[in-house]
Amino acid sequence: MLQLGIFTAYFPCALEETARRIRAHGFNTVQIDLSFKDLDLSDANITPANCKKVRDIFRSHDLPVCAVSGYTNLVHPDPVRRKQNIDRLKTILRRARELGTPYVISETGTFDPDSDWVHHPKNKTEEGYALCRDVIAELVQCAREYGAVFCVETYVNNVIGSVAETQRLFTDIADPCLGLLMDPTNYFEAHNIGDMDAELGRIFDALSGYVKIAHAKDVKLAASDQGVQLADIDAGEGHALRGVGRIELPSPGLGSLNYDFYLRRLWRDHPNIPIIIEHLDEADVPRAKRFLDGKLKENGC
Repeated sequence: MLQLGIFTAYFPCALEETARRIRAHGFNTVQIDLSFKDLDLSDANITPANCKKVRDIFRSHDLPVCAVSGYTNLVHPDPVRRKQNIDRLKTILRRARELGTPYVISETGTFDPDSDWVHHPKNKTEEGYALCRDVIAELVQCAREYGAVFCVETYVNNVIGSVAETQRLFTDIADPCLGLLMDPTNYFEAHNIGDMDAELGRIFDALSGYVKIAHAKDVKLAASDQGVQLADIDAGEGHALRGVGRIELPSPGLGSLNYDFYLRRLWRDHPNIPIIIEHLDEADVPRAKRFLDGKLKENGC
């Protein structure tokens, strides 16, 4: 059966209180964000002792860690910022096993200087792809040295966003220390959201063999361009994102994603994979979990 979890960032409080609140909702796994109100996890403080503290707290609440968030812009147009981003991600990869999991996840980023979520023309050039591929190869090498797996989360406005771009990346870097985060909502744009089931089939047919962890949010088409939509929550911008342009990315059950198709196919290919709820605030957690629990039961997953 699929394992249902949630990001820790939607519970903005101290470490142990975060674990207590998540467990009270009945989750049995977490993707951890390195941001707790009572624990400094800046680069220099991702130490063995702090990693053990985080890992042990979640284990003591019966919440094994399935993945670590390392989200950053891998191709930031400012070389200094890009190096800072990559260096932090390498630090997380080195400590991933000490945090309780080999899997560290990030999107690939965009060359836009002002936002990590909007398209930039360079994203779809050979130069842009080559830079991104080389950064990922460097991260995969780091992951291999420390027994970790770097997982790419694709997103349509980033350098690696389409099914074809994802296939190309995994062909160019054919390494077991490179994995894929499955979130089908990240592949939808105005031109393909109307072909939901066929697109879901194409995504899984092409990419399922690379998948290590799955996410649960939703997707729907807005009537007009909404720009970058951010929720007013106490969390980083990645967790506050609710859509770009005409594509809205709400909490699970509030959009048009065919969850029956998604969960059945995920279960067929990966019957024990963790699926992590996102794009919500703490008040919406009970509704979102009821929705996912219901769909998992209906589909025998």
